[in-house]
Amino acid sequence: MPNTEANPVSPIDNKEWLHVVAAVILNESEDSVLLACRPKNKHQGGKWEFPGGKVEPAEAVPVALQRELDEELGIDAALEQMSSYIEIRHCYPDKNIFLDVWLVKAFSGTPYGREGQEVRWFAKQELADLDFPAANAPILDKLLA
Repeated sequence: MPNTEANPVSPIDNKEWLHVVAAVILNESEDSVLLACRPKNKHQGGKWEFPGGKVEPAEAVPVALQRELDEELGIDAALEQMSSYIEIRHCYPDKNIFLDVWLVKAFSGTPYGREGQEVRWFAKQELADLDFPAANAPILDKLLA
């Protein structure tokens, strides 16, 4: 579904919601998840995250995710192997995030940090010991349930 409507405004603080798409990329045979470390100079820098980025106006969410995964990781995610996973609204002191999270089951290419960020596969049992942005907590809860 395209992101065609204007970003809604939070009734709490009158800030717009930033629409961000993220991927839970699983290696089911090894029970592991691909994560990227946020650059130190960005919001929530130095924390591990599920790769993704901003959805552009009028861009379909899966297409935005496919584009972001190419830009960040150098992989081509298979659109037909993506499915919606969880939607999260989280208010940080400086911005409101609408996190649209998708499960990615297939891609081609070898993931690497195209923007210089560290990218690693982690076993699911390692995730609880990592530092994530607060908005990622519901993703981790679902993934580890």
